Formats: sequence, C-alpha cells, structure tokens
Amino acid sequence: MKLRIPDIPQEGLDLEIEESIDTENVRSPVSARLRIEKAGAEIIVKGDLRADRLLTCSRCLKEFHGTLTVPVHVAYHSVEELKDGAHLNEVKAEELDLDFYSGEELDLLDLIKEQVELNLPMKPLCDDACKGICPKCGTDLNVKNCTCSVKDIDPRFESLKKLIT
Repeated sequence: MKLRIPDIPQEGLDLEIEESIDTENVRSPVSARLRIEKAGAEIIVKGDLRADRLLTCSRCLKEFHGTLTVPVHVAYHSVEELKDGAHLNEVKAEELDLDFYSGEELDLLDLIKEQVELNLPMKPLCDDACKGICPKCGTDLNVKNCTCSVKDIDPRFESLKKLIT
C-alpha cells in the first residue's frame, strides 16, 4: 500500500490495514493500526500490527499457529539527507528505528513486511513446557516416554568420570 506524502494532513492520519503478505519466511494475513504524522520532512509511523502465522516448534518440530504482535515506531527521513554524508557512518542504537524515503510516496507494505520479519521468534515453541524429541530414537517426548538410555557419556569425557569416583 503506497501512501502519498503530500496527502498526509498536518493533524496526522490514522490507518487500519488488512493485507496478506508473502515472503520467504512469512505467508500470512496481517492487520495493522498505524498513526502517520508529519514533522517537517520527517514522517513518523506509530502503531502496532498483528500477524497470524504457521510456525514450526524448534523442540518437537510440530507445526502450530502463532500470533505475532509487533509495536511499530519508525521515523522516515528524506533520502536527500544522505547527500551530506552524515548517515554513512556506523548505525547507532538510537537510529535503529530510522528509515529513508525518496520521492513523494511511502510504501507501508514494505514497512509491514520488514517489521514482521524482524520480529519473528528465533526459536518458536509450541508450548513453554515442550519436551521435544529424543535425540536417539526421535520419539516425541510430549506424547510418550522412550526407553533410550540417557546415561551414555560422550567418550571424550569418559576419563573425567574417574575424577568424581
């Protein structure tokens, strides 16, 4: 969804967006409530978005539906500011919510995709108490216990066992 910057009223603009995004990691419907304000050449986007998506548990490898809720706060500056070279240095912590636009349009769909991708969990879990799978036989330990011996010691550490006996 493209937003023309000159069309943003001085008092700001409230938007509710329902979009379906399709990227490498995310194929999901997304809803967003955004407040867009202008402060000179700076455009400030605040709000939150919500994406319902299919995730794979990092412990048991089962797929489950998860809801991702993301707060959004991004300040856009004109790309003309880059001409002075001030922003070519290393990115500082206070600049992580800073982006640039060129021309008279701002693509909100790109913002939504970016925010969803950046806020995906690194290790999604179907449940905090998920037991995972047995590394030897592959049994789902949430469903049943396996009979594998867990007392096997890595042969590289066998000599250390003599120290505690």
